[in-house]
Amino acid sequence: MTEASTEPPPDCALCPRLADFRTERRRAHPDWFNAPVPSFGDPDAWLAVVGLAPGLTGANRTGRPFTGDHAGGLLYETLGKVGMTAGAYGGDIGDGLTLEGAIILNAVRCVPPQNKPVAAEINACRRFLLPELDALPKLTTIVALGTIAHASILRAHGETPGRYKFGHGAEHRLPGGRLLIDSYHCSRYNQNTGRLTDAMFEAVFARAVELRG
Repeated sequence: MTEASTEPPPDCALCPRLADFRTERRRAHPDWFNAPVPSFGDPDAWLAVVGLAPGLTGANRTGRPFTGDHAGGLLYETLGKVGMTAGAYGGDIGDGLTLEGAIILNAVRCVPPQNKPVAAEINACRRFLLPELDALPKLTTIVALGTIAHASILRAHGETPGRYKFGHGAEHRLPGGRLLIDSYHCSRYNQNTGRLTDAMFEAVFARAVELRG
């Protein structure tokens, strides 16, 4: 976890639609996390993985990014293959899993209805993105999961997304020297349709490790 000032407060009201949706979820599932989901990983991470937003029955339920849903299984399995996990992923925050050299966060910290944040919500939450990345003293590489994460990272760095074409495995050098690598999101849909295979996903992280070396 990075410094608390880089995270939205539990009762964040920047986005009224998302705040109202959190309130609805708390009524329906009072035992769920139902709050802005904080980052998870190594404070000395050299690699940051940026997703879209918490999943309704995944991170919004458990309180840990990519935990408890289909996408998380592939992400944590892949990080393990490249030597960036300790312990086993069990889909629950009590599984004892830790990350080594990596941290995971989302472009939008609150679960959106239908898993689709609107532009104003993405823009509002960006105020937390760059400070959190900047709080990582050893960060050199960022993997963007999907086009929204890709664009939000670029805008957080003062860049115009149109100048950096998104593509699976595409590499971009950011102002200040950080490397941005794009990946299709590891969503259930992308996995089930074959848009993203396990090998394609692993190749992105293997490339990040290769370039670091």
